[in-house]
Amino acid sequence: MPRHKPTIKTDVIGDLDLSPETAIHDYRVSRQQDQFFVKPPNWDSAGESIEMLYIANLREYDAMKQLQSQLLREAKRQSAMNVHRIRKMVKIQDRLRKRFVEVNGFIKDCADKKHSADKSIREETVHHEELTNEIDVFKTSIGELSTFRNDLKATVAKFQPYEQVLEEVVQVSDIFVSTKDCIDRCDALMLAQVEINQLKSQKLNEIEEMRQRMVQITSDAALTVLGLKNDLARLERSYVHSRAMCLKWEKCLSACKDAPAKFTLDKDRMMDGILILYRILCKRRDMVPCLHGYELDRILSFVMHEINLLSSVLRKLEHGKSDKLESSQIC
Repeated sequence: MPRHKPTIKTDVIGDLDLSPETAIHDYRVSRQQDQFFVKPPNWDSAGESIEMLYIANLREYDAMKQLQSQLLREAKRQSAMNVHRIRKMVKIQDRLRKRFVEVNGFIKDCADKKHSADKSIREETVHHEELTNEIDVFKTSIGELSTFRNDLKATVAKFQPYEQVLEEVVQVSDIFVSTKDCIDRCDALMLAQVEINQLKSQKLNEIEEMRQRMVQITSDAALTVLGLKNDLARLERSYVHSRAMCLKWEKCLSACKDAPAKFTLDKDRMMDGILILYRILCKRRDMVPCLHGYELDRILSFVMHEINLLSSVLRKLEHGKSDKLESSQIC
């Protein structure tokens, strides 16, 4: 049946045109492809019923169970292998840890030995340097001693005639016992002569110093005596002036000395008067005096209060007398 109204419709291949005559090309193209074209089943093939879906699902379920059991066996085998590998790795780890501890201890021992060896090397180096310096010093000393030995031999050869003379003197003289005794006595005499000369020069220097010191002391004493005379004259003038000032101040201080005594006497009299007045006022009010002499503030407050009361009473009496006089005059 031909189309009377154009339609716009999109197919899997393209657009279905307005009329079947123009859309025949797209129809032939869609018939030639198999991907997006659903072929209807043959007339003798069974349809997809519930029983067929059950059978298909049951077959798929059996296949999945077989696959699951296979995967489970594979997983158990892998877990057993993993356990075996883990045990092997733990053993290897323990062995490596022990080896690491041993190697670490060996390294520490080597480091300690190296440190001690370096310390010993430094000590031995320092000791070697000290020994080298001592050897150089000894060599220098040996050279000096060799030179001294040669000089001594030359000196002995030079003084050989003198030794013979001394031996002859010892043989002839009865004073000397031996050559050494003669030499010692000569040395003693020479040393004594040197000491005598030194002592002489020392005593001469001391005598000169004593003379200069006596001259200095004499001049200092003369100057001191002159200064003492001047000081004595100045002190005498100061004594006269001080004596006059002392007499003046003695008069002033005598007056000042009497003033505190008078003040103290007046104070004691005033305190006695206040206490007597306090006792009189207490007796007037038939009270026993309970305040002591050192409680002056409270005593004065009490006396002031009583005097104010008495003053008010006197004012009232005078006011009453004046009222009576006025009333009598009016009468």
